[in-house]
Amino acid sequence: MKIAFIINDHVTEKPNYTTPALGYAAYKRDHNVFFIGVGELAYASDGHLSARCKTITGKKFNNQETYFKAVQKEEFTKITSAELDVLFLRNDPSDEIDEREWAQNAAFIFGEIAMQDKVLVLNHPSTLASAVNKMYFQHFPEILRPKTIITRDQQEIKDFFKEQKQKMILKPLQGSGGKNVFMMDSKSEKNLSQTIDAICRDGFVIAQEYLPEAKNGDTRLFLMNGVPLQSADGKYAIMQRVNASGDIRSNIHAGGKPQKVKMTDQILELAEIVRPKLVQDGMFLVGIDIVGDKLMEINVFSPGGLNVMGEMYKTDFAVEVIKSIEKKVHYNDTYEDYLFNSRLATM
Repeated sequence: MKIAFIINDHVTEKPNYTTPALGYAAYKRDHNVFFIGVGELAYASDGHLSARCKTITGKKFNNQETYFKAVQKEEFTKITSAELDVLFLRNDPSDEIDEREWAQNAAFIFGEIAMQDKVLVLNHPSTLASAVNKMYFQHFPEILRPKTIITRDQQEIKDFFKEQKQKMILKPLQGSGGKNVFMMDSKSEKNLSQTIDAICRDGFVIAQEYLPEAKNGDTRLFLMNGVPLQSADGKYAIMQRVNASGDIRSNIHAGGKPQKVKMTDQILELAEIVRPKLVQDGMFLVGIDIVGDKLMEINVFSPGGLNVMGEMYKTDFAVEVIKSIEKKVHYNDTYEDYLFNSRLATM
């Protein structure tokens, strides 16, 4: 099959990221793999999606890093949606805030165009467009979520702070990777107004219940087709992300340290509650972040850490993702126009 991955930019994409791991897994299975930066997308006069991309063929590589470094050195070539089987949207819109506002919605818009050529687009672009901020998270059952308000009203946030006995988390509605996340308590109360103002400059503020278990970090679990992702040898794509000293953020990019963690019945039950909406929305591959018995975040854009988990458990999770996509392409070819992209994405 011909599969293209949309990334933010070739310059900023690191060879050890999850998307290159997925690309390498597809390459090893003899598929044609293309990487497209958001700024390289275009709409052609014949009605197709067109893109400048980088690809490599006919060479063997020992690992994903040597593979992707070789890809990055390649000259740009062109591909259109008429030639593709799969378009995997793996860019992170939050990385474009302030710098390239135009790039935030580009992948969803062009993904819709690709769907007209029967290209399988993952995750489903229409739903991704509605999940561009953390409000998407609020559509999941309340039993899963910490107590939360989303507002720009300082007094509402201060009242919530009192309700939470002077301990809460503040973060922007838009963003990921632990950016601008603050833990407010009685010691930092003097900075509360200033912190709210700083976050408000970028939009709405999320004020969230502080969970004491958060001091131990969080658990990242990958879900594929709505269920926990497992390797061929039965290992789960799950890890504990331990906070760096003195930091409430457990994201690996923010200094969190990954550790092995065992799957529990509680986590499986939580994943099962999440499953129906993810399946309905066409969310093929997502990362959920768990603290205690609560879901803290759902990353539907470019969840990271799959390669880290693979190294940790000495298994290959990325190949299972590619195998699942192969089945979807087969279904898409067999059923022609009978299957909607949103349904096919999680089948």
